[in-house]
Amino acid sequence: MASGSALPDPGERWLDELLVEAHAAAPMDLPELVDRCATALGLDRTVVYLVDIQQRELIPLTAGMPHLDVDSTAGGAAYRALDLRIEDSDDGALTAWLPLIDGAERLGVLGVRASDFNAARLRRCRMLASVLAMTITSKRAYSDSLARRARTERMMLPAEMLRAFLPPRTIGNARALSTAVLEPAYEIGGDAFDHSLTRSTLHVDIFDSMGHDLAAGLTTAVALAGCRSTRRNGGDLPEMADTIDKALARWLPEQFCTGVLTQLDLASGLFRWCNCGHPPPLLIRGGRVLKGELERPAQPPMGSPNRFHDSPRTVHEAQLEPADRVLLYTDGVVESRMNDQSEFGLDRFTSSIIRATAAGELAPEALRRLIHSILDANDDRLRDDATMLLVGWRPGVDWRPGPA
Repeated sequence: MASGSALPDPGERWLDELLVEAHAAAPMDLPELVDRCATALGLDRTVVYLVDIQQRELIPLTAGMPHLDVDSTAGGAAYRALDLRIEDSDDGALTAWLPLIDGAERLGVLGVRASDFNAARLRRCRMLASVLAMTITSKRAYSDSLARRARTERMMLPAEMLRAFLPPRTIGNARALSTAVLEPAYEIGGDAFDHSLTRSTLHVDIFDSMGHDLAAGLTTAVALAGCRSTRRNGGDLPEMADTIDKALARWLPEQFCTGVLTQLDLASGLFRWCNCGHPPPLLIRGGRVLKGELERPAQPPMGSPNRFHDSPRTVHEAQLEPADRVLLYTDGVVESRMNDQSEFGLDRFTSSIIRATAAGELAPEALRRLIHSILDANDDRLRDDATMLLVGWRPGVDWRPGPA
């Protein structure tokens, strides 16, 4: 028989069939699909875990299975490091934990139990994890069941509205990465972030609207929509701000929104930004913050230009160096309180980011741990929304996660 007509390996043939079935499967059918996969691949058991909104727990899609703590379990270690972990059990079986990754976004983990893991079996498990990650991503946008699984509390209406607009926490390619966290997860009122990649540009934006109620959420939602509409129609940063200004002045005339609209040229590292009444971006280079490097004269918040000025928004530029990072944040981060009731402050904030990334932590993990330390110091009750967004430029270095 010609080599081109050789029968595929039975396990990998089943994975081909899984690709077809996954397209038609409803979100609640995924556990059954995964169970059938375990049998076909000679595995004892496979369980899909999704991370909750606050990234504290890994929640199983299979009913009756316990939740896993992200910070203290082998499954959590696979999630934190985006790497394979293999765990022994008392009965001699092994459990392999594989991260579920959509591009650069961490979705959860796949737990696979078997008597042993040779190279071929691990390869099939990685293929299964890849198929499941794509399936989860394609279905969670319209699945209430997957949304409920990722929640541990009741979500308030303003937060529900804003989260419908938010992009994934992390996006990236071989040249740049953008990652963000936002708290309080279930009660956000006016904070939001946005990021998007094209072939040549990384677009990153952060917003903070006046107030902490539904009107604040509506203001931010309009800002997000105005930003995306202008960007997708080919508009530059001043046009984005102008679109938001006019929309808020017309539809929400008593509201305003601070924000920073940015663009990073992936090839050259040219960073352009328009600051509308927001704390200035911070430039991190060589393990330290270059204080004042990205500070420029303040411009009015969006939604208020007619009251303060009628000139076009100013666009600023700075040339990044390879491995530079730009940190955007809302004032709720630095104004939060620590256990001794002292203000968290800008210096403590930037030092925490630098220490974590210098120690080798992935940028998304560094932000996750930092926002949890702030929440823990405030008994999970922040006085204001707190959002952090970290952008990094590394031309020629692929920092996307590789095979587990």
